[in-house]
Amino acid sequence: MSALPSSLPLDGVRVLDLSRVLAGPMCAMALADLGADVVKVEHPGRGDDTRDWGVRVGQRNTSYFNSANRNKRSVTLDLQAEEGLRIARELAADSDVVIQNFKVGGAEKLGLGYEQLSQLNPRLVYCSISGYSRSGPEATRPGYDLVVQGESGIMAMNGEQGQGPLKFGVAAVDMFTGMYSAQAILAALYERERSGRGRHVQMALYDCGLMITSYYGMEALLKAGDPPKFGNAHPSIVPYGVFEAADGPLVITVGNNGQFQRFCTDVIAKPEWAADERFATNTARSANRELLMPLVQAELLRFTRAQLLECLTAAQIPCGEVLGLFEALNSQRTADAGLLHRFEDSEAGSQSVLAPPYALDGQRLPVRRPPPHQGEHTDEVLQQRLGLDEQARAALRAKNII
Repeated sequence: MSALPSSLPLDGVRVLDLSRVLAGPMCAMALADLGADVVKVEHPGRGDDTRDWGVRVGQRNTSYFNSANRNKRSVTLDLQAEEGLRIARELAADSDVVIQNFKVGGAEKLGLGYEQLSQLNPRLVYCSISGYSRSGPEATRPGYDLVVQGESGIMAMNGEQGQGPLKFGVAAVDMFTGMYSAQAILAALYERERSGRGRHVQMALYDCGLMITSYYGMEALLKAGDPPKFGNAHPSIVPYGVFEAADGPLVITVGNNGQFQRFCTDVIAKPEWAADERFATNTARSANRELLMPLVQAELLRFTRAQLLECLTAAQIPCGEVLGLFEALNSQRTADAGLLHRFEDSEAGSQSVLAPPYALDGQRLPVRRPPPHQGEHTDEVLQQRLGLDEQARAALRAKNII
């Protein structure tokens, strides 16, 4: 990667992040990574819920909180107090984007709904994230990632044949919702350049969870039933998946008939398999999966991972090791890509967060700010954005408004 960019795509864009937990914060972090000035509003006492989830980092940060809040500023504000709401409205009036995931109707009760804030700021792009469609019968029902993974059919896709429902290892519905929300906000900001007006972006966890089913969902509709589970294998390409070598697992992806011929000849020394009509084409291999896969696995166990990876690479067959998470994070590949950002935390010492995945013109977008301590930037933001002097802020702090 070359030197850091002198400017970022969203320089000058102001985002007020009223959301909590993961979907909304992930959305706001994506905008922050792209250069927006994101102000995260938290309760003065408890802060974001995720400050109590995961491994503790310092006094009030955690591994979970840090994963979704890099490049932001934190302001503490009591939204149950009228003075706190007044400050929130003033910040919204001075913002380009507001993101919230209150229960449906909650923002409106506080005077922070789209209609209310757009009267103050007609150019405001306002993103509401709920559990379910805001126009449907479940609009007021709270949404949770795990619940939606079950309701959307995602759990039915995961795992091995004969295994019961299985969730993703991470909160995939929340994460996809955050990314879809960021995409919609960017589109609304682009449109605003032509129209001069903002938009109300309305996102739901269930809607985004259903999108994750993708081609499996399409197959279920065509078959009028659930597709079979294939675990680490591919539903329609054979051999393709995770296999065991003599010293550990690796991924092998034999994607076409030419690759299968090279696999048989150059990797496992079984050229007769490539000529066998039961295995010669992918269609035939798929039909005879139960016969072929144990044979392939038995041959692979004769070699170490290093031996197989060398031969597979030489045969131009995509492959790779299966690494542990800690191993992957500390790999040379991760270091070369600049995907870990290390920083000194004033409370916890040397720490790391993932860097943004975005690279523009050969430049990794930077971590400009580590995940903030609770209320770390309250004084800074209120002074810069609203002109509140030290005396005014002290009065607010005395009343636990900030």
